[in-house]
Amino acid sequence: MARHRPIVVPRPDRVRRLEGAPFGWLDTRLLRQGWLRALSPEATAVYTFLCLVANRQGVSYYRRDRIAAEVGLSEEALHRALARLRELELVAYAPFRAGAADGFHQVLALPPGPAPQGLPALVESLADRLGRPR
Repeated sequence: MARHRPIVVPRPDRVRRLEGAPFGWLDTRLLRQGWLRALSPEATAVYTFLCLVANRQGVSYYRRDRIAAEVGLSEEALHRALARLRELELVAYAPFRAGAADGFHQVLALPPGPAPQGLPALVESLADRLGRPR
C-alpha cells in the first residue's frame, strides 16, 4: 500500500469554514464528470456566480445587467453563457412575468452521467476570439 505524504495547510489561519446559512456550493461532479470541459470560461463564471447567489432551491433573481457587471461580461457574452448553461440543462429560466427580459435562474441538479463532449464550448470560445457572431 502506497503511503501518502501528510497534507500541509499553508495558511491554517485562513482555513475556510461554513458559517451562517450558506446556500452557495458547487457539486464536485462538475470536475469529476467533465462538466467544466463542456463549458466556456464565460459559462463557468456565470454558473459559479449563480451558485453563489442562489437560495436553498437554487434560484437567483439577479437581473442580466447585474450578472454581466458582477462577472465582467458583455450582455452578448452573458447571453451566450446562459444559453449554453440551459442547453446543458445546468440552469433553468423563467421570466418574472410574461414578456419580461429578466427572470429567475435556477441552478439545477446535475444531469445523470458524464457531461457531453466539450466541442461546442471550444467552438463557442473560438468564435468569440475571432469576433464572429455565431
